[in-house]
Order: sequence, then C-alpha cells, then structure tokens
Amino acid sequence: MTDHNSRRRNVSSGAPWETIHGYSRSVRIGPYIAVSGTAAVGPGGEALGGADMYLQAVKCLEIIEAALQKSGASLDDVIRTRVFTTDISQWEAIARAHNEFFAAVRPASTLLEVSRLISPALLVEIEADAICED
Repeated sequence: MTDHNSRRRNVSSGAPWETIHGYSRSVRIGPYIAVSGTAAVGPGGEALGGADMYLQAVKCLEIIEAALQKSGASLDDVIRTRVFTTDISQWEAIARAHNEFFAAVRPASTLLEVSRLISPALLVEIEADAICED
C-alpha cells in the first residue's frame, strides 16, 4: 500500500472556514490536484465583489489560480471545474469570467444553481480538478 501522506501537499488560502470545517484550499497527491469549492472571500472572511456575479467569479478563479500555483500547477492543468451559483439567470456573467481564465484550456465544466452558499453575500462558488505531471 502506498503511503499517500508522504506525497500529500495541503495548501491553505487562510479562509476562516478552513480551520473551522477542517479542509484545505487544495490538496495534491502525485499529479492530481483537487481545489475545494472557492468563493470570493477576502482574508478576513469578507465577501468580495459585492452583488456583481462576474466580479465574484473572477475572484474565485484568482484564488483557485493561486492555490494551483502553490501546488506547483497552473490553470493550464485544470481538467474540470464545477460552478455553483445562487442565481442561474446570471450564468452569462459567470461564463464570461470562466472563459477569460479558461478559453485556451477549455476544461470539462458543470454550472449548477443552488439554494444558497455559506453566506448570503456569496453568489458563486467554484471548484477545480487538475492533473500536473512534474
């Protein structure tokens, strides 16, 4: 049996929920990287981007990009994204942000409406999976 702990790299973004809930922003084991659901949250736990779905999606993707970089990967290594929004009618704003980050990569992606996220101020949450061969 392989000892995954010796190959495991956990990355934190410093979001307050990471220690409360017991999770990492991203986890890398070998070439596989999973980035947790990421909302537009600042270092103090505040929602960023106001009520602008596009700005919130951009912030989510910037946080994901930083987590991937800390894991030794980039957006080019992303193979799948999952996008959760509280208002599917604004899908075009989310799609515009997603396309700005992934136009060349074009990962598999899912966009879903949910009833709410952890805070009413958060309108979109994105997670990503990547494979990065070193």
